[in-house]
Amino acid sequence: MGRLAVLISGRGSNLQALIDAIDAGKLDAEIVLVISDRAGALGLSRAQKAGIPAQVLLWEGEERRTQYFERMTELLQKAQVDLVILAGFMRLLSANLVRAFPQGIINIHPSLLPAFPGLRSQRQALEYGVKVAGCTVHFVDEGLDSGPIIVQKAVPVYDGDTEEILSERILVKEHEALPEAISLVLSKQWQIRGRRVICEY
Repeated sequence: MGRLAVLISGRGSNLQALIDAIDAGKLDAEIVLVISDRAGALGLSRAQKAGIPAQVLLWEGEERRTQYFERMTELLQKAQVDLVILAGFMRLLSANLVRAFPQGIINIHPSLLPAFPGLRSQRQALEYGVKVAGCTVHFVDEGLDSGPIIVQKAVPVYDGDTEEILSERILVKEHEALPEAISLVLSKQWQIRGRRVICEY
């Protein structure tokens, strides 16, 4: 059983998807720690309801970035986690934190990477005029949304879609993709080829 830490900044719907997958026996893992950079994040209530230890590590600005991620690294190492999950965590991790967990941090991103990295990916997709969008779960490296891809799920883009409508359609697929990716990574039956994780089942 894998020990997970989940980093959040907001409502925590992907956190809830993981909680539900574990409760349903679809994911052989335990969430041992939730960390939020915002005190008012709804995801903290989800963690509390599920009996998961949660901690607020308030963001204090870029000038305190090094100390912030040093403290986060300490918390994650103390919790003895096997995998760190970025589930709507809106901070770019420090290089030292990424190096502390080699191939041990994954992120869920609302686009079919490498297309539309960074913020407001759904808006980027609509402005570009794509007919297919989606989500990507990938390993975190020292770049921006540039690590090896683990799982991707696609959704259609319809005429008249707004950023909000497309975001909700993608979110449904995020809730499927994240548990699937975690199961694959924890199985250790995979290898990286180029920018993709290949399953060895």
